[in-house]
Amino acid sequence: MNNTEVFPLKSFDQACHHMVKTHPLVHCMTNDVVQEITADVLLAAGASPAMIIDKHESADFAAIADCLLINVGTLTEERFVAMQLAIEAAQKTNKPWVLDPVASGLLPWRDKMIHQFLNLMPTVVRGNASEILSLAGAGNGGHGVDSADDSRQAVSAARQVALRYHTIVAVTGETDFVTDGKRTLSVVGGDVLTTLVVGTGCSLSALVAAYCAKSDSPLEATAAALTMAKQASEIAASKSTGPGSFHPAYLDALYAIAREHI
Repeated sequence: MNNTEVFPLKSFDQACHHMVKTHPLVHCMTNDVVQEITADVLLAAGASPAMIIDKHESADFAAIADCLLINVGTLTEERFVAMQLAIEAAQKTNKPWVLDPVASGLLPWRDKMIHQFLNLMPTVVRGNASEILSLAGAGNGGHGVDSADDSRQAVSAARQVALRYHTIVAVTGETDFVTDGKRTLSVVGGDVLTTLVVGTGCSLSALVAAYCAKSDSPLEATAAALTMAKQASEIAASKSTGPGSFHPAYLDALYAIAREHI
């Protein structure tokens, strides 16, 4: 694809070593369905998770943590307020934050809340092709939380969103693309079994936050997180017979990759 660079493995090795070495504390304000796998993925990969979601605590903890994840999968009005407070605290303390716009383009109220978050200029937006197309005002949303589009179809939309909101956009799929609107990196690999386990995408957004936590380049940090997940899914698929065995094998593979980069 024109104007797209393949993210080099040497850069991944450096970013992975840095993330594992710094062991970032990730404040995960994520949906109820994926909290366990999100925590497991972060621990296996070498980060430290915390799920602080109440509005009375979210700002205080966001100021303490190294990064923040905002995932709107099970969004409520009360949770929206808590997330806003956390974002404001992260910004005041110069902590990166990642937005996962789950099911963008599907429901009007959800879209309104997502765009309010976008206007706060997240460090990174990580979504599937249908979600990113929706954020750019194109496409019709996905099939529930799943993408109905190929990631290659959303690269132009990702660049538009990146420039409009001064953010990094990661669109994930068979091939992942990461862009700041000017420079675009691609990450290949992975396995289709990843799409058959609940929470792999949402936990990937948390992994992106972990890589960005103490990085000087959120673009390359995001590509490194996607590379780790792609590598882990390939290793897990080679040792699995289906989704049930893939899930623990994926965690084991993340752990093995992290251990190689200590």
